[in-house]
Amino acid sequence: MSTRSDIGSLEADICNQPGAGDAGAPWRLRFWSVFTGQAFSLLGSALTQFVLLWWITDTTSSVSALATAGMAALLPQALLGPLGGTFADRYSRRLLMIGADAISALCMIFLIVVFLTNRIELWHVYVMMCVRSAMQAFQAPAAAASMSMLVPRSFLPRAAGLVQTLQGLTTVAAAPLGALAMALMPMGWALGIDVLTAVLGISPLLIFGIPQIRHCRRRAGGILQQLCEGIGVVWHNPGLRRLYALLGAVVLVIMPSFTLVPLLVKEHFAGGAPQVALMEGLGGVGMVIGGLVIASIAPRRQVPWILWGFAVSCIALALTPLVPAHLFGLAVAWWVVSGLTFILGNAPLTALLQMTVPNHLQGRVLSLLTTVMGLAAPIGLAMATPLGEWFGVRWLFVGMGVLGAMVSIAGFLSPTLLRLDRPFSRIDTGEPGACL
Repeated sequence: MSTRSDIGSLEADICNQPGAGDAGAPWRLRFWSVFTGQAFSLLGSALTQFVLLWWITDTTSSVSALATAGMAALLPQALLGPLGGTFADRYSRRLLMIGADAISALCMIFLIVVFLTNRIELWHVYVMMCVRSAMQAFQAPAAAASMSMLVPRSFLPRAAGLVQTLQGLTTVAAAPLGALAMALMPMGWALGIDVLTAVLGISPLLIFGIPQIRHCRRRAGGILQQLCEGIGVVWHNPGLRRLYALLGAVVLVIMPSFTLVPLLVKEHFAGGAPQVALMEGLGGVGMVIGGLVIASIAPRRQVPWILWGFAVSCIALALTPLVPAHLFGLAVAWWVVSGLTFILGNAPLTALLQMTVPNHLQGRVLSLLTTVMGLAAPIGLAMATPLGEWFGVRWLFVGMGVLGAMVSIAGFLSPTLLRLDRPFSRIDTGEPGACL
């Protein structure tokens, strides 16, 4: 079994507590089993997201309704993210992942029932999206922090690229499969696919353990103290502070675009669910290519990739709605470029944090990033809603892309940020328990 070997002096202060199950399995077998299970789970979640957003679009044709759905899907995860990250460092990450997937599956069962009995209301969808988002606050940091314990340190950049490739593949498959499912079966049964994929995601976690390094309970302090320790890691490191601020600003600007894509296709390009599926599916192809590029190159300097990747992605985003309505294929091409370059920035970001932050703190540090981005997203949606109603969704996309590119390029003006990924850089964990 290969795990991170650079724990060093931390060993005196932490307890090595592997997860239950087959902890002695070869790392490749364990990694690929868990990786494949999570691939199915992500596919089901992405398919469900597509189906529900298109149902809201087709039912309401409202920017406000889609913005509300976006907030329901983002805000609970953002608010609970620090708690989820603390739990991921304090308790069994494996059990957190199992429990979160199981509760999300129960939410889908509820929606299946109300759809099949024709009792569905818009607020039902909003509530279930809130619950699933809350579960993501616990599942996501547990899964991300587990990665560095499932593979050797040298494999981490490639693992991050593979994870981004996986997310791209789910986007490729989810949109057309969601459109196909809606065409062939009632809405309720289409949502049932998510329940099946959740079971497939849980199954490997019942077989394989996940090694975990975390503080001994007698030395770690309470949950609040551990939460503050995670905040202190970011606050005491100027490079991380600037990185988190920049990413929050980028997400604030561009996140509404991911929620409003169906409305752009419907209003500007006069398309329906098949056109939305085509655009999102081929955008996923770009994400797959971007993930494979990072997995093959494994860049040694992550920060330039992060900044240029996000900047070019935003420029392509701005060019997408500028395409004339009768040239939908060209708009799709720009959307593919945006997805590809987004991953060229996002995959190195994950690898950077996994390689520089001690594993027993990764759950909190990664969840704090999720919280920063998650809080920025609904604020961006709230700001975009009146602007979209006023200027129209097409020009809203243009403005978001241009402003997002400017924010990303501004990162090159910070020498502290550019030094963050220098070889042998080490994250200063600050004073444990210091909450600023």
